[in-house]
Amino acid sequence: YTEGVCHLIFFLIFTKETKSNATMKKIYSLLCFMFISLSLMAQSYVPEKNNPKIKAPIKVPIQAYAFNLKKVKLLDGSPFKKAMDLDAAYLLDIKPDRLLHRFHKHAGLPTKDSLYGGWENSGLSGHTLGHYISACAMMYVSTGNPEFKKRVDYIVDELERCQMARKTGYIGAVEKEDTIFGKLAKGDITSRGFDLNGGWSPFYVVHKNMAGLVDAYLYCDNEKAVKVVSAFADWVDNTIKNLNPDQLELMLTCEYGGMNDVLTAVYAITGNIKYLDLSYKFHDKFVMEKLAQKIDPMPGKHSNTNVPKATGSALRYVFTGDEKDKTISQFFWKSIVHDHTYVIGGNSNYEYCGEPKQLNDRLSDNTCETCNTYNMLKLTRHLFSQNPNSEFGDYYERALYNHILASQNPEDGMMCYFVPLRMGTKKEFSERFTTFTCCVGSGIENHSKYAESIYYEGKNGDLYINLFIPSVLNWSERGLTVRQETAFPESNETNFTFQCSKKTAMAVNIRNPNWAKGDVSIFINGKKIEAIKNANGYLTVNRTWKNEDKMQVRFGMSLSFEAMPDNPNRIAFLYGPIVLAGQLGREMPDPLYGTPVLLTDNRQISDWIKPVANEKLAFEIKDVGKPMSPKLLPFYKTYNNYYSVYWDYFTPKDWANRQAEYEADKKRQLDLENKTIDIMRFEMQPERDHNLKSEGESFTSDALGRMGREVRKGGYFEFDIKIDPSVSQGLLCSYIGDDKNRLFDILIDNVKIATQELKGGKTGRFFDEIYPIPVELLKGKTKVVVRIKAAEGKTAGRVFGCRIVKI
Repeated sequence: YTEGVCHLIFFLIFTKETKSNATMKKIYSLLCFMFISLSLMAQSYVPEKNNPKIKAPIKVPIQAYAFNLKKVKLLDGSPFKKAMDLDAAYLLDIKPDRLLHRFHKHAGLPTKDSLYGGWENSGLSGHTLGHYISACAMMYVSTGNPEFKKRVDYIVDELERCQMARKTGYIGAVEKEDTIFGKLAKGDITSRGFDLNGGWSPFYVVHKNMAGLVDAYLYCDNEKAVKVVSAFADWVDNTIKNLNPDQLELMLTCEYGGMNDVLTAVYAITGNIKYLDLSYKFHDKFVMEKLAQKIDPMPGKHSNTNVPKATGSALRYVFTGDEKDKTISQFFWKSIVHDHTYVIGGNSNYEYCGEPKQLNDRLSDNTCETCNTYNMLKLTRHLFSQNPNSEFGDYYERALYNHILASQNPEDGMMCYFVPLRMGTKKEFSERFTTFTCCVGSGIENHSKYAESIYYEGKNGDLYINLFIPSVLNWSERGLTVRQETAFPESNETNFTFQCSKKTAMAVNIRNPNWAKGDVSIFINGKKIEAIKNANGYLTVNRTWKNEDKMQVRFGMSLSFEAMPDNPNRIAFLYGPIVLAGQLGREMPDPLYGTPVLLTDNRQISDWIKPVANEKLAFEIKDVGKPMSPKLLPFYKTYNNYYSVYWDYFTPKDWANRQAEYEADKKRQLDLENKTIDIMRFEMQPERDHNLKSEGESFTSDALGRMGREVRKGGYFEFDIKIDPSVSQGLLCSYIGDDKNRLFDILIDNVKIATQELKGGKTGRFFDEIYPIPVELLKGKTKVVVRIKAAEGKTAGRVFGCRIVKI
């Protein structure tokens, strides 16, 4: 298409002016270059060569172009193809009209189906629809199934109806959205981490839906989506156009997703400069300006709030050449990957980052929010396109196998919010229709686009091979098909077949992985060759390829370990790039004593980790595991039992101390039971038995096998509990050291007896606080009502059980 337009322009100029003018030939060449440059964007807004949908000129030369998803097909037999098939089935189970329920209702239109549960029935309602559009759009080009395009087109039509009914350009399903944004437009702003004028991160939801509309255009050729998303962006402009810089900065203290990213994308597909200008209004000082100065702002910051900001800078840099955006995106990637990332490629504990390289005490059931890595892989693709380097490919591979693939249940396709790394933990997966958290939204996208980043086209027409996943690349522009067949990582080799319509001179760059031991062996048609090692970490084979040429690549794969950056005695095991997890069975091991450790002074792990005969990627620990030596399997295959990814080395003396600590803890628990008058556990039946009531956003979650309850934003929960007025007694509440920045009052029969602030403690350990109950509150009673009430704007709890105890 682009080439045809260039030829047409040349023909018109040439025939009108002259048939021999060299100047006209130069103009022709320049016009061709300009048209090609104007079309450098594709899936997830990563540059793709010759995409006529991009109207804005780029300012930064692209070094490696993404292939459109429709050009790369996964082959059967790999875990990625299985994961994509499960995701496709789930997408077809979801009913668009249920996701559209509040969009219709808020636009004053009749609803067509009931509302889903989980976060869709909460303050973040509507976010899933944006992810769903993107996932269906990408699944359409990944599979060719027209049902996915049909759903995308239907949703865009319905959103246009909602937009026309509202008459403002806005589309949404957020609770109290008219009040939230009406106050904002007037400069009446109350804003904190996840709250803007009483709404839960409303611009986060706006971003998801705008991004879905952009993807509907890029993948499904839906022209109407451009019209709808442009009107939506105009509404954003009208809403915040009168805010001064201080008001904008206050607004931006509430999570706003990737608004800078999607507004730059709207600029790219429309060419309208006002959307690029608007993207700069979503550029905060407290994170982005620190990054621009190469200062790591992430300690204590919510990870997923900030990753999309860096992604937006990476995209904007392509279209502006702004060096500040370049520094922001590159420095953020380096800081997160090198200073805040666990062995599986994920980051954050309870969604927040800690101090750089301080991960040892940040292992819990709530490590590695999956959304973070979804966004980090987007950022990585951008940076690779600007500077194709194997470091990006190494990180991408590590995170793709060990976090993204590992976040899906391989039986039913459900997804993890957190991928826990506490020793002796277990993955928890979403429910099919009653969860819809942020990581379900990003999850349905994750498993639709595994064909991304396997191959790239270099700026000189060469080929980059980044991932070793069974797939077929249809490079139609060159009359070339590349078929990759491999059992990797169960095998240490991968095989390529080149099918060419004619002989093709081309350099093929194969990533030389950082985990490969020794030289990588490459064979062409059975003959070993010497590849050129380039400075960017690739092995280059430069030759003229003929039809049915075959290339085999063999890697040296072996066991290795990776230590915590702040504790050389806490390690994780890998085989090649694959993280291994110790299989601990279906019953939760005792968190203090039952999780195995390594009792050895021998750090040569190959001496005591051995392959299991006749099993792929299975290993066993010999003799040094205490109190047990479990089997090791790939983390991505671990989903229905308890496991450990990290392991501690112990000396015999340390091990004896651990046993003594275990016995002391058992004695303490026995003494506590003897002093207990009544106990409240936050589980379904005990909550009914104790007449639990709540107001506000209150819910339960588990840690270390115990259920806890919390409540947000000034709400409360309360319950009945028995007392004995004849003895002195107190209320004992159990907390966990992972929780911090929480403030709440504790009341007995509406009388405050204490204020509790949780500032954080030892990760993965419970602790108790006892609050004496005044005698006058006990007289003549056999039970009282305990109320846990959150301070305004704060969270109360989690409380992992309450007891009335004799004191």
